[in-house]
Amino acid sequence: IIYSLCETIIMAVVEDLIIAAKQLSHICDKAIKQIEQNTIVAHATNPLNYAWQHHEQYLENWGGLGAKTLLLGMNPGPWGMAQSGVPFGSTDIAKTLLKVKPFQLATPINAHPKRPIIGLDLERQEISGQRLWSLMFDYYGGGPAVFSNIFVVNHCPLLLLGETGKNLTPDNLPAAVMKPVLDACDNHLKRVVEIMGIERIIGVGKYAEKRARLAFNAEKNGNGTTSGGREIIITSCWHPSPASPLANRNEGADWRANVISVLENR
Repeated sequence: IIYSLCETIIMAVVEDLIIAAKQLSHICDKAIKQIEQNTIVAHATNPLNYAWQHHEQYLENWGGLGAKTLLLGMNPGPWGMAQSGVPFGSTDIAKTLLKVKPFQLATPINAHPKRPIIGLDLERQEISGQRLWSLMFDYYGGGPAVFSNIFVVNHCPLLLLGETGKNLTPDNLPAAVMKPVLDACDNHLKRVVEIMGIERIIGVGKYAEKRARLAFNAEKNGNGTTSGGREIIITSCWHPSPASPLANRNEGADWRANVISVLENR
């Protein structure tokens, strides 16, 4: 009876996460034309749409294991979630550690010609994703141990590329154009927190922390509050990007120490 009850709870959490992700995806799809017409973004695509079969597996495999800490990223990169459908999802990590089975993905019509959607067969690995997920599995152990402690979500699911293929982030785009999308992303974040009973959000980088604080009306050095009055701790760790001097310092040892110290500082 207890096992059956646990299975029912897990299935309910996963189902709600899937519904929430689909709702966000639908809103983002409708916003793509406006973003491409009114910003420096030349190609905006939505991995929650064309890579849904991968993302759904990520939610089904790991979304219902009881994590109370949420690691929050910004938006996908062209070699990670854009190919795998998984936040920070370098393709090798997605296949081997996250157990995502590959599906053939269709490249969106408006995709950047220099950034085709290859899917999990892509050989190039997203370094940020390799660093983040490798640390989580080294620190916690296997998949069930990882996801009974943490879950990872990107605030915005859209891949945003300039004419040259440069990866753009939502904070560098006009606020008036991005507001409907970012409001939907904030609502999705709050919904994920509610569904999973999240108690702490760790922004992977300061921008993600800022978005979480805005979503929960948290003061700069304070905590957030859910609609039900439950307090949410909001903080951040260093971003693992190879473009970040902090992430590269001492061959990454300082970055790993920073993330572990944030995870352990409750």
